[in-house]
Amino acid sequence: MGNVKRIYVEKKAPYAVRAKELKGELLSYLGLKSLKEVRVLIRYDIENISDDTYQKALGTIFFEPPVDILYEETFPVEAGDAEGETTHIFSVEYLPGQFDQRADSAEQCVKLLNETEEPVIRSATTYILTGEITAADFARVKEYCINPVDSRETGEEKPETLVTVFDTPEDVKIFDGFKDMPEAQLKELYDSLNLAMTFKDFLHIQNYFKNEEHRDPSVTEIRVLDTYWSDHCRHTTFLTELTDVKFEDGYYRKPIEDSFLRYKADREVLYKGRDDKYISLMDIALLAMKKLRAEGKLSDMEVSDEINACSIVVPVTIDGVTEEWLVFFKNETHNHPTEIEPFGGAATCLGGAIRDPLSGRGYVYQAMRVTGAADPTVSLADTLSGKLAQRKIVTGAAKGYSSYGNQIGLATGLVDEVYHPNYVAKRMEIGAVMGAAPRKNVIRENSDPGDIIILMGGRTGRDGCGGATGSSKAHTTESINVCGAEVQKGNAPTERKLQRLFRREEVAHLIKKCNDFGAGGVSVAIGELADGLRVQLDKVPKKYAGLDGTELAISESQERMAIVVDKKDVDAMLSFAEEENLEAVVVAEVTKEPRLVLVWRGKEIVNISRAFLNTNGAHQEAAAVVTMPDEGADYFKTGAAYEAEAVKKLRGAAPKASVGNFDLKATWLSMLADLNVCSKKGLVEMFDSSIGAATVTMPYGGKYQMTPVQTMVAKLPVLSGACDTVTMMSYGYDPYLSSWSPYHGAMYAVVSSVAKIVAAGGDFTKIRFTFQEYFRRLGTDPKHWGEPLCALLGAYEAQLRFGLPSIGGKDSMSGSFNEINVPPTLVSFAVNIAKSKEVVTPELKKAGNALVRFVIKKDEYGLPDFEQMMELYSNITKLMRAGVIVSAYALGAKGIAEAVSKMAFGNRLGAELCNERDPKTYFMPEYGNLIAEVAKEDVAKIEEAGVPFDWFGMVGEAPEFKVGDVIVPVSEALSAWENTLEKVFPMHSGAVDEAQTFETKLFDAKTIYTAKNRVAKPRVFIPVFPGTNCEYDTQKAFERAGAIVNTVVFKNLDEHCIRESVLEFEKAIREAQILMFPGGFSAGDEPDGSGKFIATAFRNERIANAVNDLLKVKDGLVLGICNGFQAIIKLGLVPYGEIKAQLADSPTLTTNNIGRHISKSVYTKIVTNKSPWLMKAELGGVYSVPASHGEGRFVASETWIRKLLENGQIATQYVDLSGNPTMEEAFNPNGSYYAIEGITSPDGRVLGKMAHSERRGDSVAVNISGEQNQYIFESGVAYFAG
Repeated sequence: MGNVKRIYVEKKAPYAVRAKELKGELLSYLGLKSLKEVRVLIRYDIENISDDTYQKALGTIFFEPPVDILYEETFPVEAGDAEGETTHIFSVEYLPGQFDQRADSAEQCVKLLNETEEPVIRSATTYILTGEITAADFARVKEYCINPVDSRETGEEKPETLVTVFDTPEDVKIFDGFKDMPEAQLKELYDSLNLAMTFKDFLHIQNYFKNEEHRDPSVTEIRVLDTYWSDHCRHTTFLTELTDVKFEDGYYRKPIEDSFLRYKADREVLYKGRDDKYISLMDIALLAMKKLRAEGKLSDMEVSDEINACSIVVPVTIDGVTEEWLVFFKNETHNHPTEIEPFGGAATCLGGAIRDPLSGRGYVYQAMRVTGAADPTVSLADTLSGKLAQRKIVTGAAKGYSSYGNQIGLATGLVDEVYHPNYVAKRMEIGAVMGAAPRKNVIRENSDPGDIIILMGGRTGRDGCGGATGSSKAHTTESINVCGAEVQKGNAPTERKLQRLFRREEVAHLIKKCNDFGAGGVSVAIGELADGLRVQLDKVPKKYAGLDGTELAISESQERMAIVVDKKDVDAMLSFAEEENLEAVVVAEVTKEPRLVLVWRGKEIVNISRAFLNTNGAHQEAAAVVTMPDEGADYFKTGAAYEAEAVKKLRGAAPKASVGNFDLKATWLSMLADLNVCSKKGLVEMFDSSIGAATVTMPYGGKYQMTPVQTMVAKLPVLSGACDTVTMMSYGYDPYLSSWSPYHGAMYAVVSSVAKIVAAGGDFTKIRFTFQEYFRRLGTDPKHWGEPLCALLGAYEAQLRFGLPSIGGKDSMSGSFNEINVPPTLVSFAVNIAKSKEVVTPELKKAGNALVRFVIKKDEYGLPDFEQMMELYSNITKLMRAGVIVSAYALGAKGIAEAVSKMAFGNRLGAELCNERDPKTYFMPEYGNLIAEVAKEDVAKIEEAGVPFDWFGMVGEAPEFKVGDVIVPVSEALSAWENTLEKVFPMHSGAVDEAQTFETKLFDAKTIYTAKNRVAKPRVFIPVFPGTNCEYDTQKAFERAGAIVNTVVFKNLDEHCIRESVLEFEKAIREAQILMFPGGFSAGDEPDGSGKFIATAFRNERIANAVNDLLKVKDGLVLGICNGFQAIIKLGLVPYGEIKAQLADSPTLTTNNIGRHISKSVYTKIVTNKSPWLMKAELGGVYSVPASHGEGRFVASETWIRKLLENGQIATQYVDLSGNPTMEEAFNPNGSYYAIEGITSPDGRVLGKMAHSERRGDSVAVNISGEQNQYIFESGVAYFAG
């Protein structure tokens, strides 16, 4: 059958984590009790490679002999053993046009074996089910495994060829007769086009072409305008004029209407003499910032024509020298895309959030993820028709966002998922990021006629056509079937290349202006860079042939930037892009005439005046009626609960604890099990939190890493030098409070975000906000319009009363599905600048300390007394600076009981609370209030400072919460807290005996290999591959130790680049004394395995010979960490000490037992001193080191483990708090055999380890106990320097 070769790869039974995971899901979630066996095979179809290349690729790229089984062409299938058992097989592939990272990475890897060949590879996943499975059961399994938005079932027959022959697209059509079309006929045309714009916009377009252009529009022009004016791109809902605003009667009318009157009075002053300003949601959202800026309270905001992200100017001291930096922050949503295709939607949510500051030349270094969902523990049978199951959405989205962030190398400092039944209407997926750059690097200039626009990064495909308009449309039961092209798959390694490029000062200085390819594709991304543009669509790089002019104009394919440069700088910029392995082409020129012109096949298919584009469509008007909260349902008196279905099932017939029949212990445990209180650690640990070596507070603190932080804190991403400036970001939002009153909900969202900053040690007077608004589709009902209006008024009042502005935000106004609407959502993100020494962490520190509460005053409407609150917060900050407060927590929906529990979990301390108050009050909402831990002898200092407080308890030594005679053991509290989401985001795999420990065996070498050739400052070579993301951290670690570092990017854009890179790598290795393989996700850890791209490249004969000489002639050293360890173990450098093929019994690294990425600090013990890399570490010493990986499980036979042990090649082991090597997953997170974390070559000169020893520094991971410095880099330098 043609030249296509087909192979299947299956994990051996002990390593078939995905198959075991899927079997568990089908048994428990689909209820297939008679299912006996599940097998999962990866299928590759391969064409256009020689037999020699094919044979080489089998054992190095497509399968790993120690963990995989390879089948060529067919695979064995065993019939069921018992009567009635059957075997069912089906395969799934991505839809044409969807990015397949596995196939793409496989092609890149294979091309390294022979750069002259152009391999074509397609991948699929084959599922084999055995058991008593009915046809109906099989159909349900397929429905569960296949999302029609991005995938489809594919046949088992091998194709004749993989080479797709694309039809030549037709010329772009003209809508003949459009300009003179009668309204009824025009409406018929409008209805047929499935546009996001309104019919009023369509009439506006007809009027323009009839009266100004005197011609009919092209199809492309209509699609471009639909995209350009979409709610996503132009905020048309927020810009709708509110011509009539009314307030219903009710108890709360006065404060809400007063805020509106205040807004109107403020705008009269600010807009005096202007008749072009009207009342709109957008104006309310922006006016507080405008007012505070006019009052001189916003001097730090950077003002620029480039609207990439919020940016403030911050003085930063580095090595004693002060300079100005820009600090960027941005929030982005991908609600609709994530709802219909969770992985891709969430991944590109983060990708889009990163690109905004990145296009402003900011290096993005920390992210926060806040999401909204309905109960993910409900039965699959309860899924709404036309919807994916909530569990599929929440898990798929978490995998997508974390995959993208982990690959690009972005520390995610805080992850939270908010649960409310109405998020079943549409998911909320928010990514918020922090970025920074030296101000001197950022040039802000206008685009001048003759300037050139360069497109760089990813290629354009059919994926993403209609993304902006798709997120702006109404969604119904049927819409999921027609949304496929609207969602893209991200390509994080490509965006990482853009980050590296833009971080270079010499590159940033050439960029006059920049825009990212977010919503709208070429038409918007390039269209916004200048008033006059002539774009050559034929020059836009394509993923494949067959795209027509309209698709090229509006495709939102990811990881692309459009930059404006002076014509004289074009060659230099293209050369810089090539150095970073980035594709870059000239696609447009800035013109004098203010028109957007798109040319395809030599014809102008778009030619529209800038003035018309800037109208943003027809002027829209609406009325608003603000309804009042129910006084009798005051949220602050009633609170709210969201009990998971999983908890209800466990509880069975036992009644839930109620206030009327108060059982304090049952109430405490029930509160901890609540969906909005329970542990989300299994979710949070999927996200790399430590990359960048700048995370000040890890997501969970204390020696048990169980106290969640409320504010993420990170050091600025300074490439060299000492700097103690940190950024803080928190969020505030409660869907239940906002559902009761959007006004109170928004105001307390702001207050809560401020309180969390204060609790973390920040000075609230420096805070800047950015808001996320997410509401139902408003339509024409005035009461619907009143909902966001009411929320924005609450936020407006809070900003002015604090004197702190929101300087950015994002609105999403399509949160409806049929008749269900998302809860009114205004999320407040608060950003602050501080010094690292000012940070306070929330875990309880010491038994015997006092617990005190600081309370804000409220008026008769339940609204804060802002003057008192600000004075209180200022005094709390002073007490923190004085060292009086040692831990603090901002109270939330469940008050003191929730806060004390979470503060206690980290160090397994207890608390005794005052018994003289109504115990129900410990569980009530207390937004704005804080509790703090204070040494008992320091309580008097609070009194002396005149700060009102409430001493309500003491920190206890015994691990229990005690109120009078009632005792809640911490063990029971933890169980209730952890169990709710265990089946959704598991913390335990069930694959190992977690009680198993090992005797510590230290290998004390009598002699350590010493270098014959001494070098005062050894040279280190760090190769950078597609997907490498730890090169900066590793470089800093070696430079801090005294080495000279050389990093070289491996370029593989074409045959010439590969050959050039091989020569550059050979030269760099021969000039170095140390070869360092840094962490990352080489080629996205694909095809189906980590480190394969690196290992394939280093098997090149020239590179392999250079490595051999480094080790055997120059007495050199090799170090591989995480992805680097994965690469060197596949190369054979460990345990063999030389590059050689893997054998079936070779030790290797494979998928974590739990089947997901794990990011946390681990305790590792040094168990040998044989290696030069460990000469400065303490033999038997235990160190806390951040780990972050998905394939870190060390596996080897008993024979090999014994051999490694006897030869002193086991370098480090995972240990518990007593220092014992263990299989307990809290300490050995990947399930490594014999708790092995790192091994060496026979002579110790090659070291591979999983945990990131380079991710350390001053004020890093301050809420994690233990020594962090293993002195690995210092030891490596000392080996040569003496």
